[in-house]
Amino acid sequence: MAAPDAAKDRRTIGRTAAWLAKQVELGLAAVDLSLPQYRILGLLDEHSAVSSDLAERLAVRPPTITAVVDGLVVRGLVERHPVEGDRRRVDHRLTPEGLAVLGAADTAVEARLHEVTAAMGDPAKSEDAFAGLALWRRALVAYSQARWGR
Repeated sequence: MAAPDAAKDRRTIGRTAAWLAKQVELGLAAVDLSLPQYRILGLLDEHSAVSSDLAERLAVRPPTITAVVDGLVVRGLVERHPVEGDRRRVDHRLTPEGLAVLGAADTAVEARLHEVTAAMGDPAKSEDAFAGLALWRRALVAYSQARWGR
């Protein structure tokens, strides 16, 4: 089999990221979460937030956040609390059940990605793939800190 073309790999990186996102969605199905729900739970695990903050960090409009959070509230995974001094604003917080579901989702996604990388047949390459994701996480955290101060 021919070696992969590095230039082609770089040209298709966006498609690869989209394909990877689909694998994450498939892992999340095991815990009955959508990718937007998972993203919100992950952000709330870092700190509570108002809808406008969540919308900005997820690059969506506030009504989209409201719709997704409504489902998380109904399931008991997120709670809404009035913001002191501004009755119009509502803070969102992860509940203990939300934290448990987030942990189960993390485990399910990791298992799915291990299943995918195992197909390469080389544990070292599998570890390289996970190391690449860890590097992307560091890049995304740095970007978030530069953009939003967190």
